[in-house]
Parts: sequence; C-alpha cells; structure tokens
Amino acid sequence: MTEKRFHASQAHRLDAPERLMWLPPADVLTALAIQPGETIADIGAGTGYFALPMATAAGPLGKVYAVDAQPEMLAHLRQKIERVQPGNIDLVHAEADATTLPDASCHLLLLANVWHEFDDHTAVLRESKRVLKSGGRIAILDWRPDVERDAGPPLEHRIPAAHCVRNIEAAGFSKIVQANIGTYSWLVQGELHP
Repeated sequence: MTEKRFHASQAHRLDAPERLMWLPPADVLTALAIQPGETIADIGAGTGYFALPMATAAGPLGKVYAVDAQPEMLAHLRQKIERVQPGNIDLVHAEADATTLPDASCHLLLLANVWHEFDDHTAVLRESKRVLKSGGRIAILDWRPDVERDAGPPLEHRIPAAHCVRNIEAAGFSKIVQANIGTYSWLVQGELHP
C-alpha cells in the first residue's frame, strides 16, 4: 500500500454525515448521467458512497462492480449491501491497474477520490480502456489542490484537474469535460473513441 492510499481504519470518515454536505452523491450522479441498464465500475469503491446510489440509478437491469484493493473496505460495503440488498452490486478485490473485470464490459468507469493515490496513471488508464465498452465513459473525481481541507489528503498529494485532462487525452479519450463539483472536488469526464 502506498503512503497516499486512504487507510481502511479510517472508513468511518467516508460515511460521515458532513461529507454529504460538501460532496453530495446526487450532484455527482447528475453529472454522470447514468442510464438504467448500464454496467458501471466504481474503482476504489470504499464503503459504497457512490456504488450504492449508482446501483439504484442503473436499476435492476444494470450492474455495479465495486472494486477496491482493501478487503476491509469491501467488508464494510458487504455489510451495507446485506442491509439494503440492491442485488446488482458485485464486490471485486483488485487494484485499479488490474481490476480482473471482463474486457469491454462497462459503460462507465468512476474513479472517485483515488486519482491522487496512484503512482502510475498510464497503467490505470490502460486498464480503464480495456474494461470500457466502445464509446464508454471515464469519470475521475478528486480533490482540488487550490482548496485547503483538513479531511482530505495533504495538498502535496493533490493533483490539478488539468493534469488529469492531459492524461486522459493522451490515453485516447475525447469529449473531455471538466468541472468543479461539491465544495472541494473536481470532476473530469471523457469518452472512449468508438
């Protein structure tokens, strides 16, 4: 585990009520424009902050792969799933650059608050392209470096959105859209060339 990775011992912070104020999942889901029946990969799913609402948005014919490298995080999410029983979430223990997901299986891939943790963005984007369907979308949400926040990663770990845009353009994504979302985050989205 890298020193930048959010540790599972702090999982309770991911479900803190104040997080709903500064990063409302509904705002992110609106920006993602999820359609019923879509298959989505939530890379770095943590405790399911986005996986659970995305499963609702995708509906019973859709699917969410909740991928996380930390088994403890997946255990937290498994407990939530047992309570709410969405029925369309598969838990996957894997790294972002080796997800084990099937080729061309996803309409959307979300990397939320994990981009700054990765040492090799090229490898993560290569894996993202492998699992996305032709015309599929990538969405990368991370911490703004221009906004101090005591609950987020240190400023020196944060990456500007413009750097992410350059990375996904170089990887072959197009129709890039960038926006600030919530109080402390940016969201960059792109489409995989068909």
